[in-house]
Amino acid sequence: MQNVHSRRNITIALFVVTFLAAIEGTIVGTAMPSITKELYGVQQYSWIISIYLLAVVITTPIYGKLADLYGRKKILIAGAGIFLLGSMLSGIAGSMDQLIWFRAVQGLGAGALTTLPYTIIGDMYDFERRAKVQGWLASIWGIAGITGPLFGGLLVDFVSWRAIFYMNLPFGIVALYLLSVSMKSVTERKKRYIDYPGIIAFTIGMYAFLYAMSLLRGDEGGTTSVVEIGLWFAGSALFLLLFAWIERRSPEPIIPIQLFRHSIINMANASGFVLCVIMVVIVFYVPLWIQGVGEKSATYSGMAMIPLSITWPLGSILAGNYISRIGLKRICLAAACLLLLGTIGFTFIHASSPILVIVLCTAVVGLSFGLIFTSLTVAVTSAVGWEMRGAATAGHNFVRTLGQTIGITLFGLLLHTGEANLIEPQVLEESLHGIFLWVAGLSVAIMLLATLMPNIRRDEDNNTSKHDRPIGENAAGTGKAH
Repeated sequence: MQNVHSRRNITIALFVVTFLAAIEGTIVGTAMPSITKELYGVQQYSWIISIYLLAVVITTPIYGKLADLYGRKKILIAGAGIFLLGSMLSGIAGSMDQLIWFRAVQGLGAGALTTLPYTIIGDMYDFERRAKVQGWLASIWGIAGITGPLFGGLLVDFVSWRAIFYMNLPFGIVALYLLSVSMKSVTERKKRYIDYPGIIAFTIGMYAFLYAMSLLRGDEGGTTSVVEIGLWFAGSALFLLLFAWIERRSPEPIIPIQLFRHSIINMANASGFVLCVIMVVIVFYVPLWIQGVGEKSATYSGMAMIPLSITWPLGSILAGNYISRIGLKRICLAAACLLLLGTIGFTFIHASSPILVIVLCTAVVGLSFGLIFTSLTVAVTSAVGWEMRGAATAGHNFVRTLGQTIGITLFGLLLHTGEANLIEPQVLEESLHGIFLWVAGLSVAIMLLATLMPNIRRDEDNNTSKHDRPIGENAAGTGKAH
């Protein structure tokens, strides 16, 4: 068990690395116009973001399994080191091609930063304190949503776009120091098997799938035939089926098959996937409504989205404080009710609706996201023991990212703005109304999933979660940081 001082230092370090990974998703977008202007790469605009997300998606479950095999400390420090190396290289990039490759390196490290902090918090704290700390940890993503564009704009205007990458270095180095001196690495001394065939098959399958999705969205520019897109999807399916076959026979699978036999994890993953499909509509299409239908400025739409970034971390903190008192199921049901209320509200807005109505609906949805996303993370980390917690948490984060990817693609196909790449407010309004109706329907699905969720809560006898046990084993080792 870590002493109080060490646990505090570790928690601070986890908050820092999580913030670096979270802000990376918002701060770079602000700098993109300056980057493409200096490096003459407008045609490669989308790859700066896409390559980073691709690397994160692919490496997330791999880091989770490696952390279970070799200990949290070694893998998190390795991932953070790769992330900082990618940040430094991105800052010195002299061309768009270089920046794309260096962003890939950064993403390879970020896969550890987005998932292992939740796993380590699950190891260090009992159920009640775990819920509170993970609530605060989840709130960082909302804070990054507010501060990212602001910091990015200030750095680009008064320093350089390169500073948005360099700023990761001092904070990351401090976090690495805290982890190295405060965190113990406890692993069993035995020969370990790394599932290289599974890693290769998974990487190829996911790359093919994500590339096919980008073709479907039209990210690559030009025209792409249906046959070409179909071949990429077919190749993806082939390698992912091969991956499943390999995993069933591997002594140390990347994604243990046992996880799919656990009802809590299955419910959390299904809910997380659907929620992230909904989330992309709120995050990307509500500002589009404000600008395209309401004909307001980009700054105005950004200000209108601030309530989402405030209520989301608020919901995360509330979930962390109350989940051990009233239980997971009640929190999820309350969040589902708020989500349904907010998404139904979006279906009734029209071009002349007051901005206050949109802001209110956005705030309600943000509160629901904070409540339920935090609750799902607590559920996953409490459902298994140490030896599977890394894989379970990584798998859950992977499913969420996959939901965002699929959601933005599918709803992108339903979005119509008018002819000749110009936004026609009436056409856009009708299109977005249809999308908001779909989102309201998906919110009903979240409500149904919430009713099936078990009511995990603090056990009055031993102060631990009733479900806080390894699959098929006793809960030995829970509470230790590795």
